Amino acid sequence: MEATRYELPSEGSTLLGYVVRRMHKTHYLAEIPALLAESNTAQALVRIGLYAAASSTSFGRAYYQPEFNQTGEIISEADPETCALITAKLESRSPHYVISYSAVMPNGDTFSGGEEITGTTIGLRGLGMPAPSKFSFTSGKYFAEMTGVITSELVLSLIGNTRIRAYGFLHLKDNAGNAGKLQLERNGNILIQVGDLSEKQSLGEIKSGH
Repeated sequence: MEATRYELPSEGSTLLGYVVRRMHKTHYLAEIPALLAESNTAQALVRIGLYAAASSTSFGRAYYQPEFNQTGEIISEADPETCALITAKLESRSPHYVISYSAVMPNGDTFSGGEEITGTTIGLRGLGMPAPSKFSFTSGKYFAEMTGVITSELVLSLIGNTRIRAYGFLHLKDNAGNAGKLQLERNGNILIQVGDLSEKQSLGEIKSGH
């Protein structure tokens, strides 16, 4: 099953429902406690960065436009794979859509953040929706934060096969002295570098369909 079929189920979804399903990739965060126990904070920051990018993007068919929520609405749903509780709230609809969200792991580790959808740009590659974003992650005394701009892009099709993808960047740092940058490309490839540690992955292959 294509990831976006899970994120945009056939029975329909709201914007917040889509965001919550989009964040059902917390298996990345489930790896963090073991990495921290080994004092492998650089690799932990890499995994947190990967989750930040994966949880704020979709790659696949855009089946429909989700219904819009009212300001102040909150939706929560557990990730079936890890039992992490995902919560999203629509903070504002005007002048921009502002969404806050969190993922709380069963052990108490917490990923939180938000995005502000500043509008829609029209280009030869599709309709772009840039979203300045900020995220943080806390596990005991360990803390990491990420800031950047992730742009979702609709690639329109005349035959009803409109696709969604994303591109952008995040700056990463933690309280263990690690810092780096994540770069996301339209084809789903992601390059993340923390100090001397580099990792490449394809977010287009991530499946959030449980």
